[in-house]
Amino acid sequence: MFHTSFRPIQSVGLRFFTTIKSSGGRLDGKVALITGGADGVGKESSLLFAKEGAKVLVVDLDSNKGNNVVSQIKSNGGQAYFFQADVSKAEQVKAMIEVAEKNYGKLNVLFNNAGIMISEDDDSVNTTEQVWEQTMNVNLKGVFLGCKFGVPALLRAGGGSIINTASFVALMGAATPQIAYTASKGGVLAMSRELAIIHARQNIRVNALCPGPLRTELLDKFLSTPEKRNRRLVHLPMGRFGLADEVAKGALFLASDDSSYVTASTFLVDGGLTAAYVTPI
Repeated sequence: MFHTSFRPIQSVGLRFFTTIKSSGGRLDGKVALITGGADGVGKESSLLFAKEGAKVLVVDLDSNKGNNVVSQIKSNGGQAYFFQADVSKAEQVKAMIEVAEKNYGKLNVLFNNAGIMISEDDDSVNTTEQVWEQTMNVNLKGVFLGCKFGVPALLRAGGGSIINTASFVALMGAATPQIAYTASKGGVLAMSRELAIIHARQNIRVNALCPGPLRTELLDKFLSTPEKRNRRLVHLPMGRFGLADEVAKGALFLASDDSSYVTASTFLVDGGLTAAYVTPI
């Protein structure tokens, strides 16, 4: 039997019940670290998490953009700090976790969002080892390192949420060749599932956020011609690319206690793309 607490309200001889809810933001009292937090989904998530009450550590290689995001957060009354780090370097990832705990006393949400897509990424024949290794170092190793050093911090805080950015291409093949990117995101998805199971009884939730094609600078560089863009758009049931702030709202759900029973999920924000069998009429 399940039990819950209710507050009775007397009105016109009838008894009503309502659950007691906090009036604050969905991340009040939480500390969130967001990699790739200076642009795209990372930027929108940084702004949104701060708006919802989180203290945010914005991590990125671009210090100008990162500090600009922090300035926006502070101008809106939020709390944020910027830290420059390359997520493919273990000592820098360890340092970013330490900065979060030193500045804010704990870490509750780890959003491993940083990722790259290199324009020379192609099929297995034409993709160079350098492109393969660089992509894997950031997209897959970077997530591994974030979890390696982030999990102990979450445990010290009594648990928390890890969100790892994968992609819809972790679930289906891309006709436009991008073999290194696709393989890296498939690895993120598989790793997220395993970490979720390992830490499920330690009050740590791990979910893979899988966006569809988004109108970001990253995608615009890769889909550099009308032909490449239309080849993707024709298969999207909603007829448009997604927006970074729409994915940020998905990340907010996974970061908040609203998703307290959600772990090991493949959380799709893809406009229905992966569910489409044929091109919509």
